[in-house]
Amino acid sequence: QVQLVESGGGLVQAGGSLRLSCAASGSGFRINAMGWYRQAPGKQRELVAAITSGGRTNYADSVKGRFTISRDNAKNTLYLQMNSLKPEDTAVYYCNANILIIVFSDYWGQGTQVTVSS
Repeated sequence: QVQLVESGGGLVQAGGSLRLSCAASGSGFRINAMGWYRQAPGKQRELVAAITSGGRTNYADSVKGRFTISRDNAKNTLYLQMNSLKPEDTAVYYCNANILIIVFSDYWGQGTQVTVSS
């Protein structure tokens, strides 16, 4: 089995920065695309940023220019550098990975809370 474990959330003032990490553990797997999603109270989960195994990225318009997604394939780890944070970035952030064991399946982390105070 594969587990995704996130870290790096917390409370920060508007304009501040946080870096989220998501480490995949297990054996006998290969990771395809990875991404970060977020869900604010009363809202649907939305894609924040995604990255392919080859490093191509895409971002939600609301975070372009402020967030940077990256991955370390050797460490099976995904990152999200978040700068110039705004109160509207407050949400639970989830890591997602498309992983091949026998077939491709989507895996999710447990979520990490990011709170931006004004």
